[in-house]
Parts: sequence; C-alpha cells; structure tokens
Amino acid sequence: MLEPGEEYMLAKAWQQHGDQEAAHKLVTSHLRLVTRIAMGYRGYGLPIGEVISEGNVGLMQAVKRFEPDKGFRLATYAMWWIRASIQEYILRSWSLVKMGTTAAQKKLFFNLRRMKGQIKALEEGDLRPDQVAQIATKLGVSEDDVVSMNRRLGGDASLNAPVRAETEGSGEWQDWLVDETPDQEERLVESEELDLRKGYLARAMSTLSDRERRIFEARRLAEEPATLEDLSAEFGVSRERIRQIEVRAFEKIQAAVQKSARQTQPEGRQATA
Repeated sequence: MLEPGEEYMLAKAWQQHGDQEAAHKLVTSHLRLVTRIAMGYRGYGLPIGEVISEGNVGLMQAVKRFEPDKGFRLATYAMWWIRASIQEYILRSWSLVKMGTTAAQKKLFFNLRRMKGQIKALEEGDLRPDQVAQIATKLGVSEDDVVSMNRRLGGDASLNAPVRAETEGSGEWQDWLVDETPDQEERLVESEELDLRKGYLARAMSTLSDRERRIFEARRLAEEPATLEDLSAEFGVSRERIRQIEVRAFEKIQAAVQKSARQTQPEGRQATA
C-alpha cells in the first residue's frame, strides 16, 4: 500500500512525464482493491478470474485519468471505474440477449436480487404484483421492467432442452412453441383477397369524374390527406363544396364496389366496401 505522499508523487510523474514505471506501481498497489470489489460479484456465475481481469482494466483506466491535485486518493476514484468495468463485462456475458441499455435498467439488473432478499421474495418464478410494485417504486423503474428483468435473471435456456430432464422421450421445449404467423394457405387467400379488392376499387374509380377522382384520392387514398382548404384553393370553390364532392365520390365508389362484388362473388358471400 502506498502512503499519500508517495501516491501523489507517482501520479504526478505519470501525469506530467508519462512515467510508465510510476503508472505500473500505482496499478499493482491497488490490485487488492480490484479483488475485493470483484468478489462482490461472485453471485452472477461468471469465472471470478475474468471478473478480476475486467476490474484490472477499469483500474488502469482510473490511473490513466487520475488527477492527484483534486485532493482525492486513487482508491476513492478508482473504485468507480473498477465497478463500471466489471458491470459492463457482466452485462455483456450474462446472456446472449443484450441485458441493460439504460442507466435505470442497469441499476435494476444489479439491485434486483438484493431487493428480492429484502422483501423475502426468494421463491423461483414470477413475483407477486405487490412485490413488483414495491421494487419498481424503490428503484424508480416501471413494473414491466421489473417483471421482464426478473424472468431474465434465470439466465439463458436452450430450446433443445427436454421438457422433463429426468424423462427420456418427453420432447423438447421448442416442440411447444406456437407459430402464430399465417401459413402459406392463409397468405395466399389474403393476397388473392387484396388483389380482388384492388380490382374492385380500380373499376369503381373509373366511374368518377376527373374532379371527383382528384378529390377522392387526395382525401381518402393519400398517405398525408390534403385539407379541405388546400383543395378549395385548387378548385376555386368553398370548403363545404369540396366536402360534398368527397362524400358523393365515396358513395359512388361504395356503390360500384358492391355491384362488382355481387357480380363476382359466389352466392352466400357478401363483400363490404
């Protein structure tokens, strides 16, 4: 361990002259600090040697940025860098899925276990609603974040794992996954139905005058519908007149579509415009 005066001189030598030997001594004199902090993260199931190595990286960053003239000891400054480096490593390594991206999510990840211990929520599985609300309030996060993080703290699980490890031939978890996307037949029916409706609309549009078609397309088919005021300026009529033309055009389209549908649809089926 370094005396305050010696630590100050070594830090100044590194800061002002880039003295590698001084920096090395500052690092090696604080390795015990790294180990002590790293041991507090043993519960995450990662190799402690790798956790310590990441803490050493944080220590070196602290030495690189340390400003001795501010009056603080290196250990006080370095512990923040050491913890940050270790926590980033745990977040990267804990799961194949990225864990925490915001400061609140990181805080939740590293405090959820402690909070569960405080409220005696030690059983596995989902938390009770009152426990979720209590943790969310204390940590300043949403209840959905608490539920999601609690489920992810169990770690990754393989979809190829058997449903019951002690029973052979019971199937894998992936066998129970439900594909909710439409199958090929449903997609084909939807595609044909869409094409049919497009055909109805195209034929119905041919029944409109040029002005009716322009107003109907601008008001009903455009991604950003035109305003009555813009169209009234374009055609030199009142906004109420534009609205009337739009309504009349829609009624003509609706009638034409229903007529086409009755002519092409089998009996018993009705199409809606």
